[in-house]
Amino acid sequence: MNRVAFITGASRGIGRETALAFARAGFDVAISARTLEPGETHEHALTHADGRPLAGSLEETAADLRALGREALAVRMDLLDEHSVRAAAAAVLARFGRVDVLVNSAIYQGSDLNLPFMSLGLDTLQRVFQGYVVAPVVLTQCLLPAMLEQGGATVINVTSGAGESDPPVAAGKGGWGYAYGAGKAAVSRLSGVLRAEFGDQGIRAYTINPGVVTTEALHATIGDKGVLAMRKGVAPPEVPAAVLCWLATADAAPAFQGRTIQAQPFALEQGIVPDWREPAKASA
Repeated sequence: MNRVAFITGASRGIGRETALAFARAGFDVAISARTLEPGETHEHALTHADGRPLAGSLEETAADLRALGREALAVRMDLLDEHSVRAAAAAVLARFGRVDVLVNSAIYQGSDLNLPFMSLGLDTLQRVFQGYVVAPVVLTQCLLPAMLEQGGATVINVTSGAGESDPPVAAGKGGWGYAYGAGKAAVSRLSGVLRAEFGDQGIRAYTINPGVVTTEALHATIGDKGVLAMRKGVAPPEVPAAVLCWLATADAAPAFQGRTIQAQPFALEQGIVPDWREPAKASA
C-alpha cells in the first residue's frame, strides 16, 4: 500500500512545493486549498496591487503531481468553514483509506491580518481563530483515529517567527500585527500536545518555521524589489519543502521533535539541500 501525504495550502508557495517533494519521495498526495481552478477570486485573499489573484491552483499542482507518476487528489477546503474542513478530511480518507503524513501549511492571509493594534477588529480576530486554531485542530482530529488505527503517522505544523518572538518594529512599518502573531503562536503549540498525548501510539509531530520564503504571497506583499533587498535572508520554497519531507522520512528525524525547527539553517546543518545562498555570495 502506498504512503499518503495530505498537504494543505498546496495551490502555491510552500504547500505546492511540499506536495511535489513528497511525490518525488514516492508518496501519493492529497492537496487542499480554496483555489481549485486558475484565476479564482476569494473573499479575504491576498491579491496583486492591481487586484489580480495570485497565480496557482490545486488543479495545476495536481497535474504536476500526476506527471511525477503519483496519484493526486485535489480537494477544495476553506479554513474559515468548519464543514469544509471536515468534508476535506472525509474525502481524503474515502479516496486513500489512510494518511501517513499531514502537513498543516494553509493559513488565513486576509489583508487585515497585520493591522495595527488599535485598528484590529473582533471580526479579524474571529477569522484568525477559525483559520489558525479551529481549522488545523478539526482537521487533525478528523484524521487522527485513522492514523492511530494504522499504527502511526506524522503531523507537521508550519509556524512562523511571528508566533514565537516580538515584532522588530510596529505593524505598518514592517512588523507583524497581533492577529498574525497570535495565530502562529497557537500553531506552535499544537505539535507538542500531539506528541505528549499520542507519541506512545506512533504519532510523530513537528513544528517548523520556514523563515522568509520567496513565495507568490511575499512578492504580492512587498514586491520584487523588496524580495531582492531581502535576498540574504530568504530562501526559495523548495528549501522548507525539502525539510518537511525529510522530517517525515528520515530515520534521524524523531530526535528533532519537541522544538521549533528553523528550516533554513536546519536544511544546511543536516545537508538536506545544497547551499542556495551561493549565487548571492558570488554576486556580493
